[in-house]
Amino acid sequence: MGATEGIGRGDMDQYDDDEVARARVLTNGQILAFIGGYWRRRPWLLAGTLVLTLVSIGIEMLVPQAARALVDAAVAGPAHAAVTWRAWSVYVAIGVSVGLIRNTAMRFWNPLSTRTMREMTDEGFRRVQGFSADWHADTFAGATVRRLSRAMWGYDVVADSVVIWIGPALLILVGLSAQMIVRWPLIGTFSLVMVAAYIGATVGITNLYVRKINLRAVAMDSRIGGALADSLGSNPTVKSFGAEAREESRIARVTEDWRAATIVNWTRYTDVWLIQNLMLGLLQAGLTGLLVLRWSQGRASAGDVAFVITTYGVMNGYLRNMGDNIRMAQRGLADVEDVARYARTAPQVADKPGGPDFVPGPGGIVFEDVTFRYKAAAAPLYDHFNLRIAPKERLALVGPTGSGKSTFVKLMQRLYDLNGGRILIDGQDIAAVTQGSLRRAIAVVPQDPALFHRTIAENIAYGRPDASQDAIVEAARHARAHDFITALPKGYDTLVGERGVKLSGGERQRVALARAFLADTPILVLDEATSSLDVETEVQVQAATEELMAGRTTVVIAHRLSTIRGADRILVFDSGRVVEQGRHAELVESGGAYARLHAVTLGV
Repeated sequence: MGATEGIGRGDMDQYDDDEVARARVLTNGQILAFIGGYWRRRPWLLAGTLVLTLVSIGIEMLVPQAARALVDAAVAGPAHAAVTWRAWSVYVAIGVSVGLIRNTAMRFWNPLSTRTMREMTDEGFRRVQGFSADWHADTFAGATVRRLSRAMWGYDVVADSVVIWIGPALLILVGLSAQMIVRWPLIGTFSLVMVAAYIGATVGITNLYVRKINLRAVAMDSRIGGALADSLGSNPTVKSFGAEAREESRIARVTEDWRAATIVNWTRYTDVWLIQNLMLGLLQAGLTGLLVLRWSQGRASAGDVAFVITTYGVMNGYLRNMGDNIRMAQRGLADVEDVARYARTAPQVADKPGGPDFVPGPGGIVFEDVTFRYKAAAAPLYDHFNLRIAPKERLALVGPTGSGKSTFVKLMQRLYDLNGGRILIDGQDIAAVTQGSLRRAIAVVPQDPALFHRTIAENIAYGRPDASQDAIVEAARHARAHDFITALPKGYDTLVGERGVKLSGGERQRVALARAFLADTPILVLDEATSSLDVETEVQVQAATEELMAGRTTVVIAHRLSTIRGADRILVFDSGRVVEQGRHAELVESGGAYARLHAVTLGV
């Protein structure tokens, strides 16, 4: 059973456990270092944010002193009104200045954040695109989409929490405690100890008590994305079996698992919040109680009381924000972790550093002592396999399922790396050239072509995005697709739906053939490209296919032997070996494996 087959509840649970395990690979420090790498690209924006934020912090720490001066002046009575108004002016100016400077800092911060979010998404997508066919076969596409989009907003939460809230709060809390230590060592020391205890408890409890279940809730969220995409992407199959209720039940099980994990996660955050509130109450009681004690002893003025009350008010606000933002940062770090891990994951099939582009030639292909084993297989499928295909030769591959026909084509495209030997195309080792340039020289028309949810013209031009409209139309004519396209209300501007669902199988096949015509590559792969067509259309497309193969090296994966009678050579595969080869008539006459397959197709 393949990697993507037989996905049931048990597989989904295992997938979810794997997600949680992977989410523990990176530490918070490694994720923050990953984010910091984006900030280093624009140091001027980061510097502008930090400098202005530090200036605003310095001014904001004057608030308690300004409050003390205002109260002391007011207590002196109306005779000192001028002094009181000056104190009031300073108090108001501090508040206004802090707001204006913080606002200016955000004008540096916002462009830094939006550019980072864009680049993180773009680069995460680029990394995922570069991962191997095996990686994509083992991973739910919907879950990957969820991770990429969630990481962008996870970064937003982490960055705002660390730079805009936690960092400034820490400086202000320490600064205010230091001011009190200078004036009242006991009160200031108590304040500093309580601040340290609050932050330590919040970080420690969040990491030890909340992080694990938070990671599981995040993994469950990815699982929802995978399950929804899997079901909605297969909606025609669901409808054909009348299985809507079954799919609804399946999604309900997934969302129930998410709900169960998330309620535990949120409850634990609520527990942390309770501990924080108790500690804030202790800070309030201690600060005010110690100052009232000094006042009762005649060692503190009314202004001193106002100073401490204002200091507590500022500290309370920042500590609450810090607690909230530590929790939010923890969730955001979990959201970013997947993309940070992608950045540290080497592509499973990688270009050699500085490798040249493939230079298309006449299309000669050589398999030289090739050994290849799928990662889940006990033994190699190909074991010291050798084959030479002449330029412009038409080669047909036949054999039972699992015999190695599709693998042959995948290895030609370097979708997998070999375990031994090498493959040469036009004398160039395909492992030494860039993958993109190699694949652009090979046009593949699959048995069930998947189109993009874009216009027909865009789908035809996918291999040559700079092609003119005339060239697109000409390719469609060659593929016998022009007539059905022009009969559509929007013609070549018709959107085909996800995976081309708005078109019939035959129409999709002809669009794929038109794409191959337009790509005009020296090597062509046809995976039984007429199997989805009605009899009348098959005749037309068979003629188009003959035209397309002219002058090209062609590899045909044949499921119906009637379509390969004209092949220059037919290879009969069995367990990764070529057990027979020759032309159609020769193989039928020899009475071997091909003759038996031919007899089965004729019903003999």
